[in-house]
Amino acid sequence: MGGAKGIDLDRVTAIDVHTHAEVSARGGDAIGADLHAASGDYFKVEGERRPTLDQIAAHYRERSMACVVFPVDTESATGLPAVPNEEVAEAALAHPDVLIPFASVDPAKGALGARQVRRLVEEYGVKGFKFHPSLQEFFPNDRSAYRVYEAIRESGAIALFHTGQTGIGAGVPGGGGIRLKYSNPLHVDDVAADFPGMPIILAHPSFPWQEEALSVAVHKPEVHIDLSGWSPKYFPPILVQYANSLLQDKVLFGSDYPVISPDRWLAAFDKLDIKPEVRPKILKDNAARLLGLTPHPEE
Repeated sequence: MGGAKGIDLDRVTAIDVHTHAEVSARGGDAIGADLHAASGDYFKVEGERRPTLDQIAAHYRERSMACVVFPVDTESATGLPAVPNEEVAEAALAHPDVLIPFASVDPAKGALGARQVRRLVEEYGVKGFKFHPSLQEFFPNDRSAYRVYEAIRESGAIALFHTGQTGIGAGVPGGGGIRLKYSNPLHVDDVAADFPGMPIILAHPSFPWQEEALSVAVHKPEVHIDLSGWSPKYFPPILVQYANSLLQDKVLFGSDYPVISPDRWLAAFDKLDIKPEVRPKILKDNAARLLGLTPHPEE
């Protein structure tokens, strides 16, 4: 099983490496209705706030794009089950021309989580794993998470970490109890040092730790940065400077759909001062290389 084999790189104009599966066929809500509503207000969401996996596929197919899609497993902190990883992977199998499956395993699951990682890669072709330290309530360099990372490295998969401020909980009293301290990208620097060879993506402009994220990405060959979660018109100048120069081969297009649509993100990106030769790298080429996609997909 798995996705990405059917993606035609000659056809797709961009690869969005950061989209969320928020609706399961079984119903439910992985972070709670109040936080969902607040995040919609924070991001000024346009259009469908909670698209199904089939709707996500249709949205990107209509735009001749591919996307990485994942749930977020916060069950140990919230008590709420995520969209099942298997459901995301099966949707990618049903839409192999568009969807690239990532999964999410709560690092609190330890040895059980490590077994889940291996099974999801081996049986479902999952390409990577999403962590959200602020929602999962852990520091990425906590040794208790290392069993899960070891399984990811052994499986040849990618680890994607939320970094910086989160829109989840923004505007809710006490931020909904969500603590930003867990998502400083310097904690991921330890992970990169301890797991050389494991590709890592630092998600989002890492406000208020943008320079820390850039430093880690420059210093650690395996570390990339995705640009999701912010409209490009708000990008810090230093991020644009590094994307145009030292990190031009390690910066990735990501929207954070459905809270930010690819249309909205790309319209703002078009106005950004990005070199013509760098623009296609950010929009597609860097992601294709990182994800191991080939110009002529397997049949």
